Amino acid sequence: MKILFEPARIKQMVIPNRFVRSATYDGMAGPDGHVSDPQVRLISDLAAGGIGLIIHAITYVHSSGQVSGFMNSLAEDACINGMRDLTAAAHRRGAKIAIQLFHGGREARFVKTKNQLPMAPSVIESDPYYRGSCREMNEDDILSVIAAFGDAAGRAKDAGFDAVQIHGAHGYLFSQFLSPFTNRRSDAWGGTLENRLRLHREVCLAMRRQVGEDYPILIKLGVEDGFPEGLEFSEGLLAARILAESGFDSLEISSGVRGKKYEGTEYRTKINQTREGYFRDWAGRVRQQVDKPVMAVGGFRTMKMMETLVRQNDADFVSLCRPLIAEPDLIRRWGNDPDIRPVCVSCNLCLELLHKGGALHCVMLRKRAKKTSAR
Repeated sequence: MKILFEPARIKQMVIPNRFVRSATYDGMAGPDGHVSDPQVRLISDLAAGGIGLIIHAITYVHSSGQVSGFMNSLAEDACINGMRDLTAAAHRRGAKIAIQLFHGGREARFVKTKNQLPMAPSVIESDPYYRGSCREMNEDDILSVIAAFGDAAGRAKDAGFDAVQIHGAHGYLFSQFLSPFTNRRSDAWGGTLENRLRLHREVCLAMRRQVGEDYPILIKLGVEDGFPEGLEFSEGLLAARILAESGFDSLEISSGVRGKKYEGTEYRTKINQTREGYFRDWAGRVRQQVDKPVMAVGGFRTMKMMETLVRQNDADFVSLCRPLIAEPDLIRRWGNDPDIRPVCVSCNLCLELLHKGGALHCVMLRKRAKKTSAR
């Protein structure tokens, strides 16, 4: 298991081990998207628990992209000071920390301008995968979002983050532009794969102008949609290669616009326990095509599979989400005993709680603690 605890590099960022805390929405942000004390404690606990790289979750860069009233913001300079508390908490305990920059596109539900609809690459009539109303983005909208990502990356670097990650998965704005189902545009932002990736590439360039050539820019990329009419893996694989060649320094491989195909992943309750590493094949095939570090995510639970993944060069890093909700010190404990099984059973009650507006915690552990204290 030694290889998992060896340092690895993404550009100039040296990460102490191969474990990544995949961006995990925590529902704890304060008013106006500012960092809260519970978030600082969470990052401190994760860093003390042995994570090499923490990716702090969905942080909106533009008011039109907010999907929750309890998510962080880097849409303005006033947010920088609180973010410095987060980065300091990680660095004090020896971890690296990145921030995931985000726009919800048509999924945005907290548009702050009165009577403004969420924005999307296209408006799809009778779309079975979308509930609600949205409007098609015009050229000015797109350019404004690109500039917002660039500005937010500059703020992230100023706040002390070691890297930034674009959220390009799970049906949010970048997935919507990449998918041929959700992007029906006939201009330079739609049609061919190159055009559907133009937003990704332009955002990367805008960020690079703000942060410089040596600063790591990462992307979480959805390489396949969850329904037949959407993005196919063959195009997703080519997209990954294009983006790796376009300036992104690492790719975390995940799913695109959601559909029934992802029954049994983190989006569905009561995951089948035998489906460990359900995106592993995608990550491995991407890794064969790119010369940049790849992160594999998706239900990893055993050291044996994670070690095999890295040794076989299917990925350079392993990203974990749900096990670290219950046990933020899991990586440190694995270093002492690789046979430990995580407490997490993938019941997904934590995600159900977040969808109802609660703050991130392991629901099952809290229930057990209450029962124990009541005895």
